[in-house]
Amino acid sequence: MSPVRRRTRRVRTAVCVLLGPLLMALTASCGMVGGGHAMAQARPDDGGFNHPGVLLSKDQLDTVRDRVDDGKQPWLRAYLTMRDSKYGALDYRANPFTTVQCPPDTRPGHGCVEEREDAVAAYTQALLWYITREKAHAAKAEEIMDAWSARVRRHTDGNAGLQAAWSGSTWARAAEIVRHTGAGWPRARVDRFAAMLRTAYQPEVTKPVPDYNGNWDLAMTDAAVGIAVFLDDHDAFDRALDRFRARVPAYFYLSSDGKLPKTVPGSSSRTPDEIRKYWFGQDTFTDGLAQESCRNFMHVGYSLAATGHIAETAWHQGVDLYSGVKDRLAAALEFHARYQLGAKAPARLCGGKVERTMGPDVEVPLNHLKNRAGVSLPETEKLAAKTRPEGTDDLFVAWETLTHDDNPGA
Repeated sequence: MSPVRRRTRRVRTAVCVLLGPLLMALTASCGMVGGGHAMAQARPDDGGFNHPGVLLSKDQLDTVRDRVDDGKQPWLRAYLTMRDSKYGALDYRANPFTTVQCPPDTRPGHGCVEEREDAVAAYTQALLWYITREKAHAAKAEEIMDAWSARVRRHTDGNAGLQAAWSGSTWARAAEIVRHTGAGWPRARVDRFAAMLRTAYQPEVTKPVPDYNGNWDLAMTDAAVGIAVFLDDHDAFDRALDRFRARVPAYFYLSSDGKLPKTVPGSSSRTPDEIRKYWFGQDTFTDGLAQESCRNFMHVGYSLAATGHIAETAWHQGVDLYSGVKDRLAAALEFHARYQLGAKAPARLCGGKVERTMGPDVEVPLNHLKNRAGVSLPETEKLAAKTRPEGTDDLFVAWETLTHDDNPGA
């Protein structure tokens, strides 16, 4: 078996082209970030996307397979957890709906759980295909995706955007692996699946939601960037990156922001009182605090995971979003990991009461900050070690100890 790939340093290169009537001069200025290959600030309009490149690169997938083949821990344990889950069964059956109706309250939905679980199953089967090279898993992933692309047409009701975000982000990851790793997915079915993403998901996940809680915006952008890569849609990709750059600084606070957190364009929270209300009544702001910290850590976890997903996909496409939010993301991870692990919350933080409900949400951003950027995150590492191997939240985070623990890729 090939050894686990050694980490290399990644170079970020900015290229400027000057055109004149008599000559063309090309100049480059280079900066270093931790990691491996050339890194541009923006993908050229005529440049192709890297495939597979939604959340995972081929190098990362190869590393996962090598570690499982070599029986290395904790990746083997993570793999067995995935394989033995209901999502890994070859007799798994999809349950597609034409209209997925998801109310924002306690009313029963129509197709919501089924859609999310089927997307996770497709992604699970896609990973199993790549790791085992057993065609049956590729065929099962295709079967699930084909069932939905033949039927689903719309998402409705108050949680339509969030539902489309959770399932759409996972669909894009599954489809990217199956399409670009030699599984043999028929072109006509690929095209139908692409049409499904373009018509039943992309419109929902690109709607502006400036006044919604930030986990919505980040989950929607997670789906939007993955779908854009799968569709080779440069305009949608660029819009998703712009949305990331606006929301992340308005969701995770740093003292350099000033006395109050930033807001996103279009927000109706303008006065100090309105901003404090939007931050669930918190009136003392400290590095790493999130907009929903005083709501619960579950929703902050969703946002940490989505932030990592978006930046990781962009990284595989040659765009470094991480560096612009590195300090903010590191502070948020350490802040929430410390309290999730049981540290007593001071009275100035959410009245001294926090809901420690984070899920399997830290592997992707931890992997980048630790292994590529060289940032020390002791509390986050303790939390990850305590909860590994991470499974799935049955929403849009799945098997990330297996895929991203200590796996920076080339």
